[in-house]
Amino acid sequence: MFLEVEQLEARYPDRERPAVQGVSLGLAAGDIGVLIGPSGCGKTTLLRAVAGLERASGGQILIGGKLVSGSGIHMPPEQRRIGMVFQDYALFPHLNVERNVAFGLKHLPARERQARVAEVLQLVDLAGSENRFPHELSGGQQQRVALARAMAPSPQLLLLDEPFSNLDVDLRERLAHELRAILKAARATALFVTHDQLEAFAIGDQIGVMHEGTLHQWDDAYSLYHRPATRFVADFIGHGVFVPARILQTPGGALVETPLGLLANLTDCPIPAAYPDGRCDILLRADDIVHDDLSPVKAIITRKAFRGSEFLYTLRLASGEIVMAHVPSHHNHQVGEWIGIRPEVDHVVTFAPESAGGS
Repeated sequence: MFLEVEQLEARYPDRERPAVQGVSLGLAAGDIGVLIGPSGCGKTTLLRAVAGLERASGGQILIGGKLVSGSGIHMPPEQRRIGMVFQDYALFPHLNVERNVAFGLKHLPARERQARVAEVLQLVDLAGSENRFPHELSGGQQQRVALARAMAPSPQLLLLDEPFSNLDVDLRERLAHELRAILKAARATALFVTHDQLEAFAIGDQIGVMHEGTLHQWDDAYSLYHRPATRFVADFIGHGVFVPARILQTPGGALVETPLGLLANLTDCPIPAAYPDGRCDILLRADDIVHDDLSPVKAIITRKAFRGSEFLYTLRLASGEIVMAHVPSHHNHQVGEWIGIRPEVDHVVTFAPESAGGS
């Protein structure tokens, strides 16, 4: 692993509990890692600790096999060969694009410096913008200038702290895909912080979900969605709810009793003995619920959100349980209307019932 974080802890003097505690993760060379979680979960503190901007109070950090933090060692940021892109881009308004990008290249002869600036501007698709000033650029262009400046000194690791947070939603998603292409073309190793799931999925090879200073899971997007390690990850990633269920063992395999009926033909289903009397909570995501007018199971629409090609319906069963469903937008039912639904579940994700304190 190129970046190794082992049992990292970081504290602020005015806080009783650590901002980051017991975090371990690894990032291979050329991979992009993303930290995601609610505000105040510790993801930016973790990023700053990797950069050397915050001193870790425990654990260790290795970059390229070299210990930069731990065992009484705290290598200063300027010695870690790290490039950073911040939320506000931090471009110098009185310098043109060329001089902004060249800011960290003062050690190079003029001709080499100019060649490197041209190279990274080409990489971020801003060739020919050398003489423009930040106020003459769009938000997306400013973000790419900031990225070019961070990449220009050829850092061994790039750190990006919510670089799209000041941009509108449509632009953020497009730039997320562009950023991934740029970083991959540069064979850069990068760690990215965001609170936006679509950004995380668009950019990350590995994604870490943080909550209250701890890293709940460090995995690829598919595993986070279909095999969440904790109840928090299951709840945080995607649209879904937990409903009470019971796992039964039959000669033909495991069955799961749910308020929507029996689930059968399941993969990766826990055995009933995993829970007392087989009783558990099952995660039902919006794509596990299918609108079917012929289904005997009915639910009332309590909320609907238009998503262009589909609606996200929030539904209440007659038994009181809440589920969600993605429904094609030409199925335009009204709030208060009862519709037929059926479960179509491949991956069974279960947790101990919340009342039992399981996670």
